[in-house]
Amino acid sequence: MKKTITLPSKTALLCAVLLLLAAVATARAANQEDIEILDRSAKAIAEVVKEVKPAVVHISVESTVQPPAEIQEFFNNPFFERFFGPQFRFQQPDRPQQRRQYGAGSGFIISEDGHILTNNHVIDKAEKMTVTLADNSKVEAKLIGSDPQSDVALIKIDVDRDLPTLPLGDSDALEVGEWVIAIGNPFGLNQTVTVGVVSAKGRSRVGINEYENFIQTDAAINPGNSGGPLLNIHGEVIGINSALYSRTGGYMGIGFAIPINMVKSIEDQLQKHGKVTRGWLGVVIQDVTEELAPSFGLKKAQGILVSEAQPDSPAAKAGLQQGDVILKLNDAELKDVADLRNRIALTIPGTTVTLQVLRDGKPSDIQVEVGEQPSDFGIAQDGGASGALGSFGLALQELTPDLAKQLGHEGRQGVLVSEVEPGSVAEQAGLRAGHLIEEINQVKITSIRELQQVIDKSPQSNRILLRVRFGNFSQYVVLSTE
Repeated sequence: MKKTITLPSKTALLCAVLLLLAAVATARAANQEDIEILDRSAKAIAEVVKEVKPAVVHISVESTVQPPAEIQEFFNNPFFERFFGPQFRFQQPDRPQQRRQYGAGSGFIISEDGHILTNNHVIDKAEKMTVTLADNSKVEAKLIGSDPQSDVALIKIDVDRDLPTLPLGDSDALEVGEWVIAIGNPFGLNQTVTVGVVSAKGRSRVGINEYENFIQTDAAINPGNSGGPLLNIHGEVIGINSALYSRTGGYMGIGFAIPINMVKSIEDQLQKHGKVTRGWLGVVIQDVTEELAPSFGLKKAQGILVSEAQPDSPAAKAGLQQGDVILKLNDAELKDVADLRNRIALTIPGTTVTLQVLRDGKPSDIQVEVGEQPSDFGIAQDGGASGALGSFGLALQELTPDLAKQLGHEGRQGVLVSEVEPGSVAEQAGLRAGHLIEEINQVKITSIRELQQVIDKSPQSNRILLRVRFGNFSQYVVLSTE
């Protein structure tokens, strides 16, 4: 039996062709619509750049530097004079040889009368500052004030006309993933524009500034961009481009900007006083880790642990104690130590703040009047403040008056670390000979006997909580062999 193949009718074939053409036309229309969206986005960014570029400036600085004494001493060795003559001497006896040093960076105008924000490291130790405006005119600038701890500086130029300015936005409202625009003068290439996104917020412990809360971006930032603006798509400054992470010296996709909300309060103080006065609590603090959390009544790692309240400090006067866990500052949840430090530092001395504190597992509110940061204030360096004993790889000895005087523990009580076994839990935790164990499992001790009594009563022999003193500071540490 033969198969019968039925061919489509001319009408059906025509319909199929028309449907295909319609589908192609629809696809082309959709593609064109997508292109138009991209085109509008590109033009929108271009319009923002055109509007803000006139307020971005190039800053060149000059300073005089004297070569280090060791270099001068090396070249002034009689050996060189014997072979090359007295003219080879690096310096004359009564007049050290000096040289001019040049640097450059960026900045942006924030007031029509010529106030300019930039980085402190751009103008640090500058004897002469020259600002090049967008029209290539050059004006000498003067320093209004600078703050090395946050790397912010305010300078001013005097011109006989109103200058274009940039509006300051709200960096707290910025979201990760938003488009941002960086403008500056990398490698001396004036008015360079790069575009990227916000990669992260609240970056601290980068090791660049003393007070850090960086916006991280992948917008290209290179040497010379420092001090320039990081803008949102509305043309508002949301950060000052400050640093880049690089193993080559050039762009590698990670740049850092100081949030403009941090800059605002600093700029205001520089404008009024030429310097920054910071708030101070007078506590030694540390992050609550997963290991520390159970010892302080917490189900998870959160808050900031007070390991010491310094005598006569605002914190001590308000009743803050060792072992308190600070959860909030004025109803704002605290992320980590850097978050609390930054917020307190930017609080005007004399202001009363409310700390939500967890003590012995119970929450309470403590009112603290923020003091003024002492002029000799310094940051406790991270480092060995941990402990263990016996099976933890630790040798102890009693604290005698002579040892206390020798090791800087005068007036203190506790048990002295005499030796730490290499590779032990104690060494991994950072404990060192000479550290003083003041508490074990939140019980103060004055002798090895008391320390042993506390351990004997502890339900966990493989996990202990210590408070260890090193120098002028102490810190809580959990040691575990689990």
